[in-house]
Amino acid sequence: MRRRELLKSGLAATLALRGITLVNAQERERAQAGEDRASWVGMLDRLCRPLFEALSERKLKVVMPVEASAGEQQHRRQTTYLEALGRALAGMAPWLEHGATTGAEGELRARYCEWARAGIASAVDKKSPDYMDFGGDRQTIVDTAFFSLAMLRAPRELREKLPAGVRGQLADALRATRIQTPAFNNWLLFAATIEAALFALGESWDRVRVDYALREHATWYVGDGVYGDGPHFHQDYYNSFVIHPFLLMLMDGVGKQDAAWAAMANDIRLRATRYAAIQERMIAPDGTYPIVGRSIAYRCGAFHLLADAALRDVLPAEVAPEQVRGALTAVMRRTLGAAGTFDEKGWLRIGLAGHQPSLGETYISTGSLYLCTAAFLPLGLGSADRFWSGAAAAWSSVKVWSGADTKLDHALGGERAV
Repeated sequence: MRRRELLKSGLAATLALRGITLVNAQERERAQAGEDRASWVGMLDRLCRPLFEALSERKLKVVMPVEASAGEQQHRRQTTYLEALGRALAGMAPWLEHGATTGAEGELRARYCEWARAGIASAVDKKSPDYMDFGGDRQTIVDTAFFSLAMLRAPRELREKLPAGVRGQLADALRATRIQTPAFNNWLLFAATIEAALFALGESWDRVRVDYALREHATWYVGDGVYGDGPHFHQDYYNSFVIHPFLLMLMDGVGKQDAAWAAMANDIRLRATRYAAIQERMIAPDGTYPIVGRSIAYRCGAFHLLADAALRDVLPAEVAPEQVRGALTAVMRRTLGAAGTFDEKGWLRIGLAGHQPSLGETYISTGSLYLCTAAFLPLGLGSADRFWSGAAAAWSSVKVWSGADTKLDHALGGERAV
């Protein structure tokens, strides 16, 4: 009898210990998820604080350094400030719209919302020392489009809360870019997105620019989730930097305004989901990825589409949101954590993993670099969303290179659809 009691008490103790261990593990997992979000918010703040503090005081053109290729600095001064504002806003917009409203994160977000609106007001006011000369250079098509993307991602914070006078100046600024002709490549999507923003503002808009961009990109699709950048394929990250995210937003913004456009929506989404699968597999166990193609100095912005797919909940079925969190966190730490990434006053410098000026093309300048904020889109998901609350999970390359048995990858339209 005593032996049976001892066995029972031992079993009970074992089960209790396992329960404690399980609870502790769950607590650690929840803590890790919270730490990841706090880490992202901290990185975004470090990236954007110098920019938005200067903008709020209308001193951006005075204090922001302009790093560029030899002989390009003066030219880039015409556009680099709009690049910085448009790109930073495009990446942080979902957080501004849907981020925390309480606690330290909520206080920080509220401050950035105020700074962002002040920055927009300054940028579109022709009397402001930080007026950004929309339409004054061809490059302004690009960054007015990122600016537009931000407004479409955060309609309440970046459009509805603007004073009526500022909204009028903003519409004038968007229209001013029409005097410039976009290049015959992904730039067609920039012109189209500006028109979508005008539509959202309740202004007259040019349907032809939207139609042209959508139809040309449909012809430039080369298969397996990949588009050519114009009539020819380029091995680079422009499917992620621009093509997929802008196509998805055009469907959101104006897709229902024409039956032919609406008919494209399913293919656009399926192709984006497939490309998100490809991107997730590109990220190595240490957070590195192939250094190919143009604009590599946009750093973690190379995963704009993967971040957007997570935000939209259109990841492939076999890619868990929490593994994307881990993969993107690794990429951010590799590309933003290297020594030399920031100057002594906190401004980004040209490079991928530190300060590497030779990695910047002639069109790259300080403002261009803020496209890296595109990787932070999932901050627009609440902390209870699986992306943030799920236990840390290995991404595909971690699984494979650690010897885990992992499912095969398949092309879209191959043995199975996404």
